[in-house]
Amino acid sequence: MFLRELSSPVTVLKGAGALAASNLARLGITNLSALLCHYPRDWEDRSRTVPLKDWETSQVCTEVQIVAKDWFGYGRMKTLKIYVEDESARACLVCFNRPFLERQFPVGMRARLFGQFSYRYGEIQSSSFELESIESFQGSILPVYPLTAGLTQGLLRKLIRQAISLYTPKLEDELPPSVINRDGLLGKSDAVRAIHFPASQEELDGARKALIYEELFYLEVMVAQRSLQRKTNSHGLRAAPQSEDLSSLQKRLLERLPFALTPGQRSAILEINRDMDSPFPMARLLQGDVGSGKTLVSFLAALKAVEAGGQAALMAPTELLARQHAENAARLLEPLGIRIAFLTGNLKNSGRANLLKALSSGEIDMIAGTHALFSRDVEYKNLRLVTVDEQHRFGVLQRQAIMAKGRLPSLLMMSATPIPRSLALTVFGDLDVSVIADLPPGRKAIKTHLAKESNEGKVYDFVRRELAAGHQAYFVYPLIEGGDVNELKDAVSMADTLAKEVFPDFPLALLHSRVDDEEKRKTMEAFRRGEIKILAATSVVEVGVDVLNATCMVIEHAERFGLSALHQLRGRVGRGEDQSYCFLVYSDNLNEDGKKRLKVMLENSSGFVIAEEDLKLRGPGQIAGVEQSGYLRLSIADPVRDAEALARARSDAFEILELDPTLEKPQNRRIAEILERCPPFSDVGL
Repeated sequence: MFLRELSSPVTVLKGAGALAASNLARLGITNLSALLCHYPRDWEDRSRTVPLKDWETSQVCTEVQIVAKDWFGYGRMKTLKIYVEDESARACLVCFNRPFLERQFPVGMRARLFGQFSYRYGEIQSSSFELESIESFQGSILPVYPLTAGLTQGLLRKLIRQAISLYTPKLEDELPPSVINRDGLLGKSDAVRAIHFPASQEELDGARKALIYEELFYLEVMVAQRSLQRKTNSHGLRAAPQSEDLSSLQKRLLERLPFALTPGQRSAILEINRDMDSPFPMARLLQGDVGSGKTLVSFLAALKAVEAGGQAALMAPTELLARQHAENAARLLEPLGIRIAFLTGNLKNSGRANLLKALSSGEIDMIAGTHALFSRDVEYKNLRLVTVDEQHRFGVLQRQAIMAKGRLPSLLMMSATPIPRSLALTVFGDLDVSVIADLPPGRKAIKTHLAKESNEGKVYDFVRRELAAGHQAYFVYPLIEGGDVNELKDAVSMADTLAKEVFPDFPLALLHSRVDDEEKRKTMEAFRRGEIKILAATSVVEVGVDVLNATCMVIEHAERFGLSALHQLRGRVGRGEDQSYCFLVYSDNLNEDGKKRLKVMLENSSGFVIAEEDLKLRGPGQIAGVEQSGYLRLSIADPVRDAEALARARSDAFEILELDPTLEKPQNRRIAEILERCPPFSDVGL
């Protein structure tokens, strides 16, 4: 019964008419539950009086008397002015679009005033203020909410105060009593009231602590459920003998290589081998910086699957990258007797039919491709390993689709965009993690330089010397075309400028997302062969083929890219033995915060350090594709700021589910009820 009340439309509240409901809907608020969960973005402490005379040093917070009124302008532009004074000074309130204040605050009335003031037209003046009658003033700490057009802080406070008064006394606790008692947390009812209208700073801190923990706890419960379900689904599978060494085919491959595995690569493949020998299907995230050798580790994992009588599939986000994987696999693995294939959506019907027949009959051991690998007509004889490269570019449902092609295959997800531990505990909390922290010997660190846009002529001169020495260069732009409107350079017009005016002696090509796949492939092949010396592109080259001779990466309007994207782009060079360079060209009027971000790139080469800084600066929803994949939908918790609570919530969630996987015990039934109301796991993006 009470759940139905919380799902009632906001229009049941006094003051929430059709217009207000329409405006609230733009914030995603359509019912009382969503309204109560529309948490403040900040709180204003109005317990400390700041008189009008101190308007220059702080926001004014004082009790005033209405002393006079006036109007200026004509017709629709006619605007009310209210004059107020406290014991220290007199000021003018300019009431743009608020003529109704004339009736609400007559001359002689006393009121509470809060606002920002400035000195204009010979008087202390404000158009950004709040005026509240002494009688209606409640509490010294007021919430400040995210707004949209047509909504005011006053209206939201009024509606939320109503909802709290009517409905929060009926709210039941959603955390286990043992956790609430152990940590001294506020109950749900008190926490919801105090997060909006706290009686003190201490009560606000308590509300935040309780609601943050609750949010993280249920996130980790869902993570734990998926982890346990994977193991439950594999019931009855027998464990292979555990080995602490490489398999026969793995050893044969390494004997053919002119180099040895790095310690990080060897550790990762041994962890993968142990997983693949276990009775449960592997679910592992392989993290490694750009150029750390993750692809070789994935080939070694594929050999393990093939030796066990199975097949391996390697999925990449672009046809260019998938083709490179297939070519490298053919070069390295076919001499060992491994049968390799390549599949994309562009494969012609006749060839596709023969390939699919061979795949379903088991005549293909390993296949590399794009999302075409999980098309409806693709069948595998015995899919034992699924490797997803650049995993953040695939949605959850895409990964699930290819996993469904086998009987509980192992999953290896690879990421060259390092994921901070705090995000890994949430986004990939049910996975084991392997990290390749070292780089192959002989790789030189890429030298990074910052350059103002007005000094890019020096960058061009440097690149010209590299080109003359026989090397190649990338020029990356934030837009495909139409940059003049935004005062930004774009790839299309700059490709023409570079070719005709800046580097007329060197062949140049253009690459962006609107170029068809076949032309992309031909362009990258020509660039890799050295026939093209300069590639003007958008961030489409962030995930691309290896060009050992490319030594210069120039990123224009670098401030427009995320740090992780910049790190990925920088990693396109430095693949060979020659010294490589990355130039981050930024706007002449870039603010200090923007320069601070770019200095992170200048001072750090570790993708893990950069990812942590990116997370701090931009938040979990914006990291390198995280937002587009829908990984996190947290409303009050922050996995970086609340890392300690996150670890504790994870421990509690896994402990509860390991002891009671079906949540049937009386003390856990409340958790089960709440999970029934949560969106499906894939909808949360996990």
